[in-house]
Amino acid sequence: MAGAPMLTVQQALDTLLAAARPVADVERIATLKANGRVLAADQVSTLDVPGFDNTQMDGYAVRAADCASGAATLPVSQRIPAGHVGAPLQPGTAVRIFTGAFIPEGADAVVMQEQCEAADGSVTIRHVPQPGDWIRRRGEDITAGSAILRAGTRLRSQELGLAASVGLAELPVRRKLRVAVFFTGDELTMPGEPLAPGGIYNSNRFTLRALLENLGCEIADFGIVPDSLVATRAVLREAADVSDLIITSGGVSVGEEDHIKPAVEAEGKLNMWQIAVKPGKPLAFGEVGQAFFLGLPGNPVSSFVTFLLFVRPFLLRLQGAEVPAPQPYLLRADFAYKGDRRNEFLRARRNAAGGLDLFPNQSSGVLTSTVWGEGLIDNPAGQAIAAGDIVRFIPFNDLLY
Repeated sequence: MAGAPMLTVQQALDTLLAAARPVADVERIATLKANGRVLAADQVSTLDVPGFDNTQMDGYAVRAADCASGAATLPVSQRIPAGHVGAPLQPGTAVRIFTGAFIPEGADAVVMQEQCEAADGSVTIRHVPQPGDWIRRRGEDITAGSAILRAGTRLRSQELGLAASVGLAELPVRRKLRVAVFFTGDELTMPGEPLAPGGIYNSNRFTLRALLENLGCEIADFGIVPDSLVATRAVLREAADVSDLIITSGGVSVGEEDHIKPAVEAEGKLNMWQIAVKPGKPLAFGEVGQAFFLGLPGNPVSSFVTFLLFVRPFLLRLQGAEVPAPQPYLLRADFAYKGDRRNEFLRARRNAAGGLDLFPNQSSGVLTSTVWGEGLIDNPAGQAIAAGDIVRFIPFNDLLY
């Protein structure tokens, strides 16, 4: 919006998240196929985990009182592998037992095999066990009736394993978010095609698609759109019919060849944000039909950083997922930097001394900085950095998935 003051990063993010409407559609899918999906309802265990007392170690199940001498020799009365249930322990005997196996009635401790000597059907226990040693008790991990996973959880390997551990073969999840993308600019060329004078390869198409795939989105890719208001409006209409969110790259400034703003205003409604952020600044947000719209800058680093800061949390909210704020690490800057009037996100990486090194060229067109760097330094507006200062560092891994 012309003449409006620039929003802070937090103001822009708060506005985006407040506007997001999570998709309502829910489907049940196999737990084996639920990686990366967003859980639509709380999940409650119907059983205890473990479901029975079992051993943490290969060794011998005993009564601790029978081994008080520290050198007790006991006959081995039975053998219990995992997946089998033995008879009750006979007093004055030991049971050969293997990791995960059922603790027989009467046994109150397990002695690991490294502390035992077996010979001729007997075992010498060279240890004084205490009741409960190396025994996993029934329900010590999960009790029946307890909630194990909350709605809004993005399912990872850990959550899938937990769901499987209580026998959940299927899970209710939000449907995948449908995202349409297109890229504006007569100068854009796809890799593999001849590069005309003044042309550049469309790196943003590859970067943004991969970022969306990391977040489990279904992508409708409308490719490169010419610098034309008519063409831009036509693709916007088509994209709005098949998506929950439209994302574009380029054309969001106010130049004569920047058609995104008038096209979105003609086909829907738009708030044109000027955000006090570097790299980035121009970010268009609005709606076309039933789809949300986000227009990112064309410079590759600006597009990448604004996706991480604004698009990713917005997408998570649309998916019905929890949107945790990134937790920066406080690390030492091993460089000096003059700062800027905007909130900057500087590409940096950790060094062997435990500090941070800065990529020497912080231009919004230097895509190598995103590969060299391990994350972003969140540097407040107007803040110079001196060597030795403590700065806020957010690893890329906390912003990509």
